[in-house]
Amino acid sequence: VQLQASGGGLVQPGGSLSLSCSASGLMFSIYTVGWYRQAPGKQRELVAAITSGGNTNYIDSVKGRFTISRDNAKNTLYLQMNSLSPEDTAVYYCIVGTKWGQGTQVTVSS
Repeated sequence: VQLQASGGGLVQPGGSLSLSCSASGLMFSIYTVGWYRQAPGKQRELVAAITSGGNTNYIDSVKGRFTISRDNAKNTLYLQMNSLSPEDTAVYYCIVGTKWGQGTQVTVSS
């Protein structure tokens, strides 16, 4: 099983980033998948999740700004992040079932 996350980087406040997580070695389509983040000195928190049926949920602080989606044909999970603020700075991790990706750094700074 391998999860490969990409798309992090440095962006100015108000900007956008798109994360992706490509999975292999598992039946991606049957799992609930999601994105967690961990900021320095803070606990890892669930940002967004999407079930196999396409139902989504988000942490309150990102509602209306982030969109989670999945493409089961490509075994890929996405997170579109808009109107980013410095409070969104963290390492973002994808999760498929109970398998974790390696994390990708998102830094929001002017």
